[in-house]
Amino acid sequence: MTLASPKFRRPRKPYRPRKTAPCYLLSCACSLLGNSVAGVILPLVLLATTGDALAAGTLALICAVPQFVIGLIGGALTDRFNRRNVSIVSDILSAASVALLPVVDMVWGLSFGWFVALGLLGAIGDIPGMTARDSLVPAVCERDGRSLQKFMGLTQSLDSLVVIVGPALAAFLMGAVGSVNALWFTAAMSLSAALVTLTLPRSLGAVCGAAAHAANPAAANIGTATAQPRRGFVSGAWNALRDGLRVLFASDTLLRSSMLISFGVVMVMGSFQGLVLPVHFTAANSPELLGYVLSAMSAGMLASSLGYAALAHKLRRRTWYILSLTGMALGILGLGLLPSFPLLIASALMLGLSAGPISALLGFFIFDRIPAENRGSALGTQNSLTLAAAPVAVFATSLVVEGAGVSVAALALAGCWMLITVWALNTHSLKYLDDKESHPDPIPFVPDAERI
Repeated sequence: MTLASPKFRRPRKPYRPRKTAPCYLLSCACSLLGNSVAGVILPLVLLATTGDALAAGTLALICAVPQFVIGLIGGALTDRFNRRNVSIVSDILSAASVALLPVVDMVWGLSFGWFVALGLLGAIGDIPGMTARDSLVPAVCERDGRSLQKFMGLTQSLDSLVVIVGPALAAFLMGAVGSVNALWFTAAMSLSAALVTLTLPRSLGAVCGAAAHAANPAAANIGTATAQPRRGFVSGAWNALRDGLRVLFASDTLLRSSMLISFGVVMVMGSFQGLVLPVHFTAANSPELLGYVLSAMSAGMLASSLGYAALAHKLRRRTWYILSLTGMALGILGLGLLPSFPLLIASALMLGLSAGPISALLGFFIFDRIPAENRGSALGTQNSLTLAAAPVAVFATSLVVEGAGVSVAALALAGCWMLITVWALNTHSLKYLDDKESHPDPIPFVPDAERI
């Protein structure tokens, strides 16, 4: 009697977690593309509905304070609930707010009041969703073993690509199906972003982080921050603002300086894109040329962001920083002079080619320096302050345009950026960007209620 030879099984391949970065980037692309298309269509629909050019400005002012509060509540939510889940719910709300516009137009007819109501509903979806999605970036990089610095360059490239594609797609949709019906595309993109985010592992958005998830998977899956007490939304928003301000501006000098430069970029560039250049081209009876200038800027930013993502570690961070700031100063000075159209195109291209690296660098510093425990409240506060800073800057610029003319306003903005550049190149906290000892790891901020 012979014994059969034993069958040997092949050893199983080691388990490798599925990469999350592609799905995360696809979700961001869907959301950004929808917002980009809506940003072109909604002002035109509002103007066609009300017949009043001041309606858009009035709508922004009415929504400014609620948006600020909603941003703070969004920060509190992302420090309390699973960030992946918050992003999904927010995208669904955003899709509903946009889809209701064509529905209301068909049933009752759009009016200014409907724009206010649905604009607030959209803010409830957009702003917390933006905070939650931003909060996932470090977790995505950690899970996939990616460099956060390079990944920020990749996300910046995606933003620039969407800015180029979005307006052109909006023009095509408006010509094909009409302005109001084109909003269905925006709603579909927001819903697609929610569905793609749903494919990400739930543990990716756990507030407690990877360590807590390993120790207590049930709590991480529920998505609750066990270290934080249950509080009402009003007190949660106030605490989020207080804690976020401390994290952003009091706990770390590098983070504070990065935030100040980011606000300067938002205010100066927002005023150029949202007021000075439109007024200039409208006065020249050639408003269609504005799109070419903005496209040149976006194309330059796309190219420089891709280059930075590929070559980030070839140069020192301080070198990228100096080159980017210097090029931006030249580009903004060119825009501030409001020269002939070819020179405006060249200045916009120069600005875009220079802005990509510093945008990625500032994003890297902000994500890298915010402790994971405070990421929701800090990013919620940042988004709220950014939403408030841009309208304030545009309003101040409009006063200068009204009183002294668009040329003076453009030069004033260029002068403000020159001052920001001089400060940014000489401030101590941004001089030693490659020296780890000069910037030790930040210590998580512990709220007063949790101190022993």
